Amino acid sequence: MRLRTFESFWLVKNGLLYSYPSLRTSAETEILVVGGGITGALISHALVEAGYQVTLIDKRDVAMGSSAATTSMLQYEIDVPLYRLCGMIGEEPAVRCYREGIAAIHSLEKMVVEKGIDCGFLSKQSLFIAKTNKDAEWLKQEYEMRAKHQLGVKWLSSGRVLEKYGLICNGAIWSETAASVDAYKLAHELIHASVQRRMRVYDHTEMASLDTSGPRPRVTLGSGEFIEADKVVCCTGFESTKLVKEKVADLFHTYVSISERGIRLPEGLHDTLVWNTEEPYLYMRTTDDGRLLVGGEDSSFRIPFFQQQIKEFKADKLVEKLKGILPDVDFIEDFTWGGTFGGTKDGLPYIGESPEYENTFFVLGFGGNGITFSVQGMEMVLDWLAGRKHRLADYYRFGR
Repeated sequence: MRLRTFESFWLVKNGLLYSYPSLRTSAETEILVVGGGITGALISHALVEAGYQVTLIDKRDVAMGSSAATTSMLQYEIDVPLYRLCGMIGEEPAVRCYREGIAAIHSLEKMVVEKGIDCGFLSKQSLFIAKTNKDAEWLKQEYEMRAKHQLGVKWLSSGRVLEKYGLICNGAIWSETAASVDAYKLAHELIHASVQRRMRVYDHTEMASLDTSGPRPRVTLGSGEFIEADKVVCCTGFESTKLVKEKVADLFHTYVSISERGIRLPEGLHDTLVWNTEEPYLYMRTTDDGRLLVGGEDSSFRIPFFQQQIKEFKADKLVEKLKGILPDVDFIEDFTWGGTFGGTKDGLPYIGESPEYENTFFVLGFGGNGITFSVQGMEMVLDWLAGRKHRLADYYRFGR
């Protein structure tokens, strides 16, 4: 009998790369970053690069929250299709948000290459496949909108998809820009590099409350000590839903299963991210060490006592659905886990100031491509500190 892992593949593969002390005294800093996941790692890296004095805290070990559970599929698409987003916020703003996703992937690749970070970053293409003939109708409409704005797409027939990728579907959008990465390792390496440049990091240091009524924001810690800062940047993901009164996201639990190494796949799948039009959608990608990752089966139903049984059931469902679209695959499961994520009403993140807090900036990259949103947040937080309005500020604002 094989026991399925409860921890994510990334954590088992990498282990705890770096650890840091907890903070047991009060302190002060220029910029306090709350959250040591991939978002906090990217934001603190940008701040350190810009010359700010930065302190980062996390209530767990670094990158042990959603960053340890993410599938790290880097897409420019958001969870709301472009043609629908156009109807929600206007065509020009919607296209801009999609273009910024493409730019973010290229920006992250450039940073990884220039810094020489070993994090399994691979440039790929993506395939958005129609589950049914009815889905193919709106997916073709989505393709036409993307093609109109030259986002680097092609329409592939069901026959062409079957021939090249071995996938059963009713047509697909092929996109030239996508990537994959080990976000857990990337977060660790970025934070470690920032520590070498004098950033202070404290793990197992929980923010109990945030008070911005005084001249400087004050974060009270779970230990009773506090940190005062000129500015606070919150990169706490879905846990921020407890911090702000505005309902910014719906939370759900998603599940992932990874095969053993050496799985035999059609050649086209090795450099392609795949997801379908099903709700919740099924998605898959290969890893840099020759495995196939498949995820989905999102659910708002989560009872901790039964989580192991739920995970077992969801893992079986994922493999069943995988074989429905990729019938020739011999998927032997090696790892499976679940994680909590959030989705917004328009698929866009919340990046900016909340009216509930002074001198505080939030970078909340909800959705299926939170990492690319976080890359955009690197530029946005620097503009905020410089008193400039970023071109995406209106679309990602609170209160929208």
